[in-house]
Amino acid sequence: MTGTMIVACNCDFGCPCNVNGRPSTGKCEGGWTWNIDAGHYGDASLDGLSFSIYANWPAAIHEGGGVAVSFIDERADEAQRDALAALARGEAGGPWAIFISTYDLAEPQPQPYDIEVAEGSSRFTIGDVVELQMQTIANPVTGNAVHPRLSLPEGLLVRELGLYASKTFRVCDGIDYDHSGRYAALGSFDYAGP
Repeated sequence: MTGTMIVACNCDFGCPCNVNGRPSTGKCEGGWTWNIDAGHYGDASLDGLSFSIYANWPAAIHEGGGVAVSFIDERADEAQRDALAALARGEAGGPWAIFISTYDLAEPQPQPYDIEVAEGSSRFTIGDVVELQMQTIANPVTGNAVHPRLSLPEGLLVRELGLYASKTFRVCDGIDYDHSGRYAALGSFDYAGP
């Protein structure tokens, strides 16, 4: 399965959790959207579909105790919805099998996705429940745009991230937060499994 993973949270730019640090604010509120270019789960093709998990943890992700919501692309047929839900619930292994132990996940809900992947100008809406608009990070002294990248050779989700800021980032279904102006990133994923 290949595509683009987009992440946003309440941390400072770069998010120390990427390198096993503590969340900038002491707790994590954020999550991920996977925009699938090509792939399948079992016999179900997932080409062109998306799914997401957004959570609220009381401390660092690995300490658990979080609550999470999940959304799956409403364009998916029944077999594809079952496949996307299985991924979100960690039934296919991969990063989701690790994350599922850190939160209680609500049943995945179908929603319309509108995604544009364009590096620092990437944006998406998931129905009226999640919105993210990314922007480049501005140097605080010069105001010039900076374009940092993070290499993660052993990365759980991706191997390299482009680091950005969220111009807008809000979630308002089951969990509620607005962390506009904080951390956002995107990177290509390439997962293999059943």
